[in-house]
Amino acid sequence: MQSAESSHNGNIAPSPILARNVAAVAQLEAADRARQSSAEHFSDTIARVAGTPWFAWLHVAWFAAWVAWNAGFVPGWHPIDPFPFSFLTLVVSLEAIFLSIFVLISQNNLTRLSERRAHLDLQINLLAEQESTKTLALLERIAQRLNVSVPDEPSESELATPTDIRDVVSTLDSVLTVDSRPSVPRTRKGSSDDGPDQDPGMDLERPRPTPLDDPVRGA
Repeated sequence: MQSAESSHNGNIAPSPILARNVAAVAQLEAADRARQSSAEHFSDTIARVAGTPWFAWLHVAWFAAWVAWNAGFVPGWHPIDPFPFSFLTLVVSLEAIFLSIFVLISQNNLTRLSERRAHLDLQINLLAEQESTKTLALLERIAQRLNVSVPDEPSESELATPTDIRDVVSTLDSVLTVDSRPSVPRTRKGSSDDGPDQDPGMDLERPRPTPLDDPVRGA
């Protein structure tokens, strides 16, 4: 009855494993928010509000009204900040400074959470690799016990060997270091950097004398 009702409403009930995982992630997120200070909560709120479209339209309306008032476009209103609107510039500069600080605080919080999630992903991947290695080793023992012929390939033995994370990091660093080395530019043969070894025949820019340029023949 429950499955029929859920399918009729278009909502499929999640599996118990999925529900448990979602609840665990939600608890971790709630714990992270509970550990934040009041200043961090305030900074996150300011950054979230400042990143909305209505915040931008509010500033557009505010600037337009201020300029219209202090430029003398509104009759009966005496300007309090005439052109070049020094007080408006001061207020906007202070607002930009504080908004930048709040955004940086919120960005630091997001960076810290991202680093923690990256470490969590790394630990889970390592556990999954260790479980896969143990599974392959167990299957190999079962195959040997049942006298099942298993092709002897180097890849299978390597997969059944536990992976050392330090070897992976060192190999990755060595490969990335080699790939990131800048290539040394080579000078073209016959260029000005070749010095006395330059081939005179390769100098195409040197003008050659013509018969008309010879003073003896011209005479």
